[in-house]
This record gives sequence, structure tokens and C-alpha cells, in this order.
Amino acid sequence: MIVGTAGHIDHGKTALVKALTGTDADRLAEEKARGITIDLGFAYADLGGGSVTGFVDVPGHERLIHTMLAGAGGIDMALLVVAADDSVMPQTREHVAILDLLDIGRGLVALTKADLADEARRAAVTAEIRAALEGTALADAPILPVSSLTGEGVEALRSALVAAEAQTTARHAEGPVRLAVDRSFTLSGAGTVVTGTMLTGRVAVGDQVIVSPSGLPARVRGIHAQNRPATEGLAGQRCALNLAGEAISKDAIHRGDLVLAPALHAPTDRIDAWLTVLPSELRPIGTWFPARLHSHAVEAGARIVPLSDPIQPGSSGPVQIVLDRPIAAAVHDRFILRDVSANRTIGGGRFLDLRAPARKRRTPERLALIRAARAEDPAAALAAMLAVAPVDLPVFARDRSLSRAALAEAIRNADAATIGDLAIGRHTLGSLQRQLTEALTQFHEDNPDLPGLGRERLRLALQPRLPKDAALAFLRSEADAGRAVLDGAFVRLPGHEVRLTPEDEALWNRIAPALVGEMRFRPPRVRDFAAEFGIDEREVRRVLRLTQRLGRTDQIAQDHFFARPVTAEMVAIIRDVAAQAPDGWFTAPAFRDRVQNGRKVAIEILDFFDRHGLTLRRGDLRRINPHRADLFGEPKSEHGRESSPVGRPDFKSGWGSETVPGGFDSHSLPPSSAGQP
Repeated sequence: MIVGTAGHIDHGKTALVKALTGTDADRLAEEKARGITIDLGFAYADLGGGSVTGFVDVPGHERLIHTMLAGAGGIDMALLVVAADDSVMPQTREHVAILDLLDIGRGLVALTKADLADEARRAAVTAEIRAALEGTALADAPILPVSSLTGEGVEALRSALVAAEAQTTARHAEGPVRLAVDRSFTLSGAGTVVTGTMLTGRVAVGDQVIVSPSGLPARVRGIHAQNRPATEGLAGQRCALNLAGEAISKDAIHRGDLVLAPALHAPTDRIDAWLTVLPSELRPIGTWFPARLHSHAVEAGARIVPLSDPIQPGSSGPVQIVLDRPIAAAVHDRFILRDVSANRTIGGGRFLDLRAPARKRRTPERLALIRAARAEDPAAALAAMLAVAPVDLPVFARDRSLSRAALAEAIRNADAATIGDLAIGRHTLGSLQRQLTEALTQFHEDNPDLPGLGRERLRLALQPRLPKDAALAFLRSEADAGRAVLDGAFVRLPGHEVRLTPEDEALWNRIAPALVGEMRFRPPRVRDFAAEFGIDEREVRRVLRLTQRLGRTDQIAQDHFFARPVTAEMVAIIRDVAAQAPDGWFTAPAFRDRVQNGRKVAIEILDFFDRHGLTLRRGDLRRINPHRADLFGEPKSEHGRESSPVGRPDFKSGWGSETVPGGFDSHSLPPSSAGQP
């Protein structure tokens, strides 16, 4: 159990911790000289329950509330200290407000310096304490009179802490590791050591971790848990980690950093949250309100943007927090806001979305998602969010520090359907399936001569609109279920087939021999067929375009069609020409000589392959693009048509038109050995 002290300056917090543990938590020379706590102090002891209890002693000075906040995150129980000779003071009230905003509902109140007060004074101060705690999570906390000087009440307080420790449930240690750093120093013979509270997960000697938000990689060389050497640290413990790494030093790691499992490293500077404003505020919180944000041990400048009306004192509502620098955080981490001059606490709340948008942040859908994310149980949050929109599962798990098993359990309990890395509701999935069938049915009715609807066009027509990867996964699952057929860049219903009419088929049978015979590399153009057969050019062009959609031909140039097998034959020739050329770069004449056609036709053919990415060009030189080398390959799709979408009317609308990574592009220089064009 981790116990955090709270209370006004000089009310005896450090002396009480020493009486309980035997350890003086004042560790700095300046603290010794001035008799007050300036920085966080730590003490550990077995109070008699068989476990080690850790104490975080915080300063009570008004100017050091930011240090108090650094120690308040991650504590299991509050020990509020009020001096009997001084009673409730301003910092007492502010500490109580902070504990309430941090949702720390377990606590004890120590009425210190009891030796300086008679029974009447003790009763009066006790009444003042009850009044100060009224309406807070600590309203029913026991109040125990103690004296660190005489020892009065110390054993009773120790017994109460032991009983509380027995009721403390272990934090969930199955998720990825998160440790909030509150100190970084160098230890002789060991190197860099950081201390902090383990928020989630477990860490073991030898583990690889990331210091976030800086992103420094490190290895755990040694661990002290609850001030004892250990092989692992668990959630809920105070741990000291001896870290090693190329850039790891005490100056490279700061209070407020988090030591994380590498998969959790994703700093953010824009967060949607739920904010509660203290009744003591004089004015409502309006747009772009300046503040200082505290969460665990981190402190950062922030601007607050209410996502509905300004938040009145004593009220709550959704806000977007825009930070002046990225921080490491998790969904449902608690935060506190103070004014920029560090004079008062404004309010606090929970983080709800670490990937908040800068635009359209007040739409009804965004507000619904924020409210849905308030549920603490991952399954309940996931189910509520899916009622609004699909959920990116890797982001959901990362931002909530969920293990794979916990994520799988949340998906199962939320009764969510998964499409790739996306979760969607069962109702949403059914709607997408219905929309898919309806869209394809309507398209086939309107366009019976087309092979199908372009994948990208179909994706944009479905609601909710899925990301490309998820949309492709959805289409593949529908194809596997037999409800759709993927045909290159097109999607169609099973059984749909583009067919030529008997008249069109007869004309094609007259054209086809000229496209596959000896003149296949320089076939007649549309006007030549029209003149030969005495048919209108438009009719010949229409039929040839239908055959292109059927995968029988490729339109190499305007009104110049080549048989699909001939296209594949020319690709093989280009590969052979490139293989024999220096560094793989070849010229148009080299290709022209192999196919024995004119320069103009050869250039048209090569331009066709350039457009579709099979070849990369610089001046008069070309080479094979290895990323598109199989674009005109042999694999066949259903009904014998080749699966390549190249040459079809809306090829550009489908995936596969993205920029090819690596290699030369059309603006790249060829190797120097290839010479200049």
C-alpha cells in the first residue's frame, strides 16, 4: 500500500511519518535547516501486517503545491494531517480539494500535536475538520488524535493503517508497464536510477523499456520495490529502476516522464477530457483558458477549450486540453488544473481521448464518443463507443494500457465484431453488409456492361466510412462468405458477368484474328477495322472497349487495342531487353527492334507501360519497376479473366494506384553508367 500525506505546512506530516516508520523523510540539507519539507520524501516500513507500506511525504507550503501533486498520483490512501493547535488552514482545504478531484476516497485524518490541546480544543478542531471534509470523498474518514512527541495515538494510527492495508486490493499487474518518474539521480557503481510509482503492469530485470515522451530506449539493470531489492516490480508499488542505455542519464530523464513498455510510447499534446471546476472559482472556464496541468508527476502549460458551454464553478463538462508540449498519459489518468500563477487549484478530472482532433471537436459524434469513453470498464467503454463509431483496437488497447488478454476480453464482453484492426458493432456490421449488397445490385442494374464497382468508390459510398485497410478486410470477409467477388480493382455480386451480345460477339470474332496473328505487335486501329468491315467507327470502338472490360484487350493508345496475351508477351520481351542492357536501363529502339514495329507504335506501347508503373523512365531510358513487375502476370480470376485491373476504365479509383515506394520514379536520374539521354 502507498500512503500519501496531505496538510498545511508545519502541521507535523514528516514527524508523524518518522514516528510510524522510524525514517526521517526530510532528505535535503535545506529541508533539515529550515524544518520544512521542500521536495517529496519517502519512507517504508512493515507496520505489523507483514507487508511493506510506502509513505510519500509531500510539502504543505502554498508555493509547493505542484510538488505535492507530483506525489499524490498513484497513492492508495491519504493521510490528512491537521494540527490541533492550528486547525484547518488554507492549504488543508486545497489539499482536500485535490484529493477529492483525484478520486482518492480512502483516508485517515491525524489530529497531530494533540499534546498541545485539551479535550475541548480537540473537539472543536474535530468539528472544523468534519465541516471541511463535508461533501468530499473523505467525508467519513476516521479522525485520530496523535502526538509524535509523546507517542499518544501513534499505535492506534498504525493499527488503522494495517487494517486499511489488509483491505487494499492489488492493482492489475497484467497490462504493459507504466511507471511515473518523480526522481532521477546517479548512484555510484550503478549509474542512472529513477524512482516512481508503478501505475500498471510489471517490470523485470532485463526488460526493454521506453522513457516517454522523449522516446529514449533503456534496459532495466536492477530493481528495488518498496525499498527492497527485487527481480520485478508490480503495479501499486514504489519502485527504483536502475536504467542503462546509450542516451540514458539523470539529466535526460525528468520528473513527469513515464517509463513504459515500448508499445505504449505515443506522446500527445491534445487531449479530450472531463473537467470538474471547483465551487471556489470566481468565473466560468471559457475558451482558451490558460492553466497549468498536473497528472501524476508531470506538469505542463495548457489551454482549456470547453466542448459545449463554458463550465461554471461547481459544474462539470467535456473539454479539450491543448498542451504546450507532449506528455505521456493514459485514458482515465486523473489530472489537476491550477492557475498559471500557481496561486489556486481550479479543478480536475479524467483524460478520455488522447488523440483529440483539432477540428470538428464539438460535433455531436465527438461529444457522444467522449461521453462513451467515461466508462471505466474497458468492455463497457468499447460497447458505448461502438454505438457511435468504429473503434481502432490497437489505439484503444495502447491508450488504456491493456494487455492482449484484456483487450480480447473487452471485445468479447462488448459483443463487438472485428474487421482487421477495427472493432464495429454487430448492428453496424449488418448495416454495412446490407449497404454493400444494395450498392452492388443498383450498380449492376445501371451498368450491366461493366464488370463491377470500383473498390474505392464503393468504400466512399458505405457508412460509416471505413479506413482503406479495414475496408479491404471487410470486402475480403464478404468475399470469403460468398456475398461478393473481388475482381482486381472491382467488386461485384456473385453470378454477375459482363457478356457480349451475339452481335457484339460476332464482330469481336472478326476482329480477334488480327490482334493475335503475325501483325500482333502492330495491329490495325479502330478506323482500319471500320473501313475493312464497312462499319461505323463508333460501333467498333464500343465493342473493343467492352472487350477491354472483359480482360480480352488492352487499350495501348487512343483507338489502338492489343490482345491481352500480346500485352503479356511484350512484357516478357521488355524483361529480356532490360536484362541484357547495362544496369537494366534500355532504350526504345532496343524494344522496337525486338517487336519489329515502327518507332511511333513502340513509343506508344512503352508510354502505356510507363503510365501503369511497369517501367520507369528518365529521358530516353527505361527500366523495369520491381514493385510492379507482376502487373501483367498470368494469374487468372474467376471465369478465366485475368485479375489485372490495368486498362480498365476506373483503374485509378482502386488501390494499387499509390506511389510506389523505393527505386527510381519518373523524375529520378538513372545510374551514371547509363549515360545521359
